[in-house]
Amino acid sequence: MIPAIGSAMPRVDALRLDGMSPASAIGAGATTEAGQSFAAAMTEIAREASQTMKGAETTSIQGVNGKASTQAVVDAVMGAERTLQTAVALRDKVVSAYLELSRMSI
Repeated sequence: MIPAIGSAMPRVDALRLDGMSPASAIGAGATTEAGQSFAAAMTEIAREASQTMKGAETTSIQGVNGKASTQAVVDAVMGAERTLQTAVALRDKVVSAYLELSRMSI
């Protein structure tokens, strides 16, 4: 999986919308801890993906100038491609969920 998005996915999987962390939701008498909001998690994922894309661009420019190896450029470009594919898939899922919610009757 993409390093930038892959590192954030466990945080999204463990996300709770009621504001409780998964660990505090297990025990009945556990204290409530504020969890990371969904919007904050998505913002962090987008920021990390943007940094991955900028890093690949920088490495590509360094490769053109002869300051980076071909292997480093290929690795950076492949990482950027995976990041872009994952971002597009995530966007498609969000749009699909929104459309499904908009079709629900109230």
